[in-house]
Amino acid sequence: MKKILTGAVLYIITAPFCFGQVKWTNVDTAFGALPSTVHVFTTTDPIEGKPNIAYYVIADLKDRQLNFTTDTTYQRRFTPQQFYNKNQQPLLVVNGTFFDFATNRNLNAVIKDGKLVSYNVHSTALKGKDTLLFMHTFRSAIGISKKRKADVAWLYTDSSVRYAKAFQQVPGFYKDSFASVEKKDFIKQPADWKMQTAIAGGPVLLQNGKVAVSNNQERMFTGKAIDDKHPRTAMGYTADGKLIILVVQGRMPGLAEGASLTQLAKLLLELGCVEALNLDGGGSSCLLVNGKETIKPSDKEGQRPVPAVFIIESKRK
Repeated sequence: MKKILTGAVLYIITAPFCFGQVKWTNVDTAFGALPSTVHVFTTTDPIEGKPNIAYYVIADLKDRQLNFTTDTTYQRRFTPQQFYNKNQQPLLVVNGTFFDFATNRNLNAVIKDGKLVSYNVHSTALKGKDTLLFMHTFRSAIGISKKRKADVAWLYTDSSVRYAKAFQQVPGFYKDSFASVEKKDFIKQPADWKMQTAIAGGPVLLQNGKVAVSNNQERMFTGKAIDDKHPRTAMGYTADGKLIILVVQGRMPGLAEGASLTQLAKLLLELGCVEALNLDGGGSSCLLVNGKETIKPSDKEGQRPVPAVFIIESKRK
């Protein structure tokens, strides 16, 4: 019988930070007309002595003139700039989900207008000594409800059910000989996650106002890869209802070397987030504000085509 683990222990850090608080500079004027509830900040302060360039956008979830949404493709990918043009030039576009390069397939959940339009991949066939076994994982997402409340949770998604099912504590992973996950196999039933908008990635970086990286439970990056420095994209929210979207430039020695997952989590905690998660990074990391790039993408070709983005639209335009 299949049984899903619940209540697995997260990698939690409560010790003092090992780098000083980063100082941020407001750069609203560099990005054209912005609503009064949206601001852009940047920093070039080093992270643990390494060169760094990062930007974040803070937006008030309670502002009814802002629409938080997503867009995704089917069996193809667009650059963030192409998504920007396709969506009538919104205020903000940022990359989101992980994907399969060979098939362009989205590997994570996306919710648009209250409907699941993409699903988490929960089962992966194993190789070597584990041939004939499957790894089952539950990746994390950030969502915004109709009441404009944000939440970070670990999801079970299935095309046969209307809503994603959410675990508020990391469920962990398991292996068995079955090629699929079924809801009846859960020891503790997850709740309906009735979000208007959501985008998934992983791992979770912050939970309950603490650094809590669920990399191992989500089976995201193997070995010591949690400490590798790369370009990063992440999202979180504050206790007073502000959404924060953070991007870190990287893979540019001597200019911007990127951040580890733990460093990324600490940056978000310093910005006041209570919950946050990592999204696809590396060459995919790209944040546009009014169509203008913030960080410089690390791919030599420029912006990498991706299958899904998170969008903020301003009704004031």
